[in-house]
Amino acid sequence: MASNGVGALKGLAKIQTQKKEEADVCHDDCATPIKAQTIDQLHSLQKKKSAPNTPHENAHGVFSSGIPEIERQKQQLQSISASLASLTRETGPKLVKGDPERKHETPRVAHVQHFEPTIGVSDSALKFTHVLYNLSPAELYEQAIKYEKGSFITSSGALATLSGAKTGRSPRDKRVVRDETTEDQLWWGKGSPNIEMDEHTFMVNRERAVDYLNSLDKVFVNDQFLNWDPKHRIKVRIISARAYHSLFMHNMCIRPTPEELENFGDPDFTIYNAGQFPCNRYTHYMTSSTSIDLNLARREMVILGTQYAGEMKKGLFSVMHYLMPMRQILSLHSGCNMGKGGDVALFFGLSGTGKTTLSTDHNRYLIGDDEHCWSENGVSNIEGGCYAKCIDLSKDKEPDIWNAIKFGTVLENVVFDEHTREVHYSDKSVTENTRAAYPIEYIPNAKIPCVGPHPKNVILLACDAFGVLPPVSKLSLAQTMYHFISGYTALVAGTEDGVKEPQATFSACFGAAFIMLHPTKYAAMLAEKMQKHGATGWLVNTGWSGGSYGGSGNRIKLTYTRKIIDAIHSGSLLEANYKTTEVFGLEIPTEIEGVPSEVLDPTNTWPDKMAYKDSLLKLAGLFKKNFEGFTDYKIGKDSKLTEEILAAGPVF
Repeated sequence: MASNGVGALKGLAKIQTQKKEEADVCHDDCATPIKAQTIDQLHSLQKKKSAPNTPHENAHGVFSSGIPEIERQKQQLQSISASLASLTRETGPKLVKGDPERKHETPRVAHVQHFEPTIGVSDSALKFTHVLYNLSPAELYEQAIKYEKGSFITSSGALATLSGAKTGRSPRDKRVVRDETTEDQLWWGKGSPNIEMDEHTFMVNRERAVDYLNSLDKVFVNDQFLNWDPKHRIKVRIISARAYHSLFMHNMCIRPTPEELENFGDPDFTIYNAGQFPCNRYTHYMTSSTSIDLNLARREMVILGTQYAGEMKKGLFSVMHYLMPMRQILSLHSGCNMGKGGDVALFFGLSGTGKTTLSTDHNRYLIGDDEHCWSENGVSNIEGGCYAKCIDLSKDKEPDIWNAIKFGTVLENVVFDEHTREVHYSDKSVTENTRAAYPIEYIPNAKIPCVGPHPKNVILLACDAFGVLPPVSKLSLAQTMYHFISGYTALVAGTEDGVKEPQATFSACFGAAFIMLHPTKYAAMLAEKMQKHGATGWLVNTGWSGGSYGGSGNRIKLTYTRKIIDAIHSGSLLEANYKTTEVFGLEIPTEIEGVPSEVLDPTNTWPDKMAYKDSLLKLAGLFKKNFEGFTDYKIGKDSKLTEEILAAGPVF
């Protein structure tokens, strides 16, 4: 055998080919020839079109094909064009469906406005804007990774994204149009989250957002729903410039079926997310380059100067806090789960109280983790997904959240290994507010559809760092309203920077940043529904006992709290013996299975009784001071209910 390469080549056997009669090409005999002559044709074979076609009933009750597909798509584009229309010009923009980078693959279904040139014509009216309509997660991954810097696929399959300079909400930049209707309906003034703007200023910002979106080659459009109760669901349209925002809302809103999408029509509410473009600082009411504006009369929301996706989620929650009470439906910032026997519990609590941990129970179905409605039909989740905190996330502590971070999930502002793409959840380099947004179906025990019967238990969670509230108290209706309006917890070191000793914090209805009406209106609705459907109110302290934070106290063991919650769910706690505490007048059980009896009464756990009394009176004073802002609000025709709520507070 020759030692050099040439000799080796000469020694190779000659390949024999047999000429086929049917083609002048050489085929691999073990495979069927492909039906393509070019690489582009091969690529076109790779993707199969999936256009839904819903049969329509004709006048004789017989199902027919209905509107032709191309006509239906034109109507869809007309609706989107109307949403994107500038109000200073005669028409909306010219739209075409599909990715501008894939023109040879995209059917040219276009919506063209024909009109005579006027002074209102702009450059954006002379171009097509491509609409990427209700894309799938896989398509949005492609868009994000290809066009959005800072987008990566992590080792678990989730999409890591960056929200830009803003890594949290900007509540001081949120505005609500104050007009003849909202003047009397909404909560304005001291303590209210509603900062006013006028109609003209909203239209200036709307025009700025619409012009920005129309100047782009492509926009993402999501048509989706809010509220799993089909009788009371809301159609929402989100128009955005980033695949990240589109995927986020795909996960967080309820995803329509292809048939529902065909008949979607015009939305009930529209978001214009132009967050990459700032507002004009010289515009009236603007205090920064960021502005999140709600116009309830127009059913529109405008976002400028922030790319943080949570603004869309919470903006829509504010809208639901307005729309639902108008239908006598109570909107709630709460977690919700249901037992195997159909018993439903609501969980209210601020950050650090354990709301997510306690409402996630493998023995119960999860209806939702954050936003709910309570109507005449029972409870329903507003959203189609979960928005979980990721800081210090571990598989051992939060296995459900850990396992939900997979393909389709959006990971906001996390840090990961540049080679392995494994996420470092303890890394706060970008922000401490790292988040994961995923469809609720990713939770194994989620109840789909996310609806349930009327709640049996309403659980108010407080992390009392002063160590004086009992681990559990049974509340009267008036006490439930009082503590619901108060929305108490305490900040400790680790919750916020610079906190060295306990600081009481109050957030009306456990979500003051999102409510639109006066807190007492929501509280009165809650009491009415609880009374009608026989629900019981509970105050559960997940904080300290035996002393305050930083002193002689210790955090109440999670195992004890879980035993308490289990006793509430089972109904056994209703059968317990109770005694009444001083100052707050709370009814506390004398015994619970699995919980030491001495732990149930704070007076037993404090070694220094004088120190206990001082802390108790201090907290009672903070409650009383906080409630001063609500005492002048009259509920109903007289002030009787207001007086009942006030009497349910601490007495000293």
